[in-house]
Amino acid sequence: MINEKIHAHFAESIQTKIVAAEALPESIEKAAFALTEALIRGNKILVCGNGGAAALAQIFSSHLLNKYETDRPSLPAIAITADSALVSAIATDSHFDQIYAKQISAIAQDGDVLLVISHGGNSRNMIKAVETALSKSLQIIALNGVDGGELAGLLGSDDIEIRAPSDKGPRIEEIHLLVINCLSDLIDQQLFPQY
Repeated sequence: MINEKIHAHFAESIQTKIVAAEALPESIEKAAFALTEALIRGNKILVCGNGGAAALAQIFSSHLLNKYETDRPSLPAIAITADSALVSAIATDSHFDQIYAKQISAIAQDGDVLLVISHGGNSRNMIKAVETALSKSLQIIALNGVDGGELAGLLGSDDIEIRAPSDKGPRIEEIHLLVINCLSDLIDQQLFPQY
């Protein structure tokens, strides 16, 4: 029984990745170019998400600030999910909806990119983050899932959505991690082909 359940998880994960491999390459390529262009201009990448997506935000920023697979110069990326003292202060003194929006309002500059990672695109703090980023004319790259939620409706023609073809949280997280790895590799290949 347990063995069958394990096999079912693997089979579902593999099938979701096969569907994603057909559906997502074009949007991943666009996102990689947009992120690379921002870095070439001297801008930074802000990343946010909730729960497991917050962990993915930290993984992506660590790939850029430290390294993905090979040593190379550090790249400017900030996981605005990572400062627990700041996030809890904003949640306590203002409202949880503002935990990312306040940070974006304070540190985002023209030309920066906001990468948001969401299972379904309906968390209020993520919506506020995107609204704030749009008010500052940031480009948005959204790793999303399910039907895209309210977040997908906020995106403009210059923004990029990479939507995992699933409505299951674990499968969405797996696709988002794979996308983050693809983006990290593509950025490195474009900026540091000699490494």
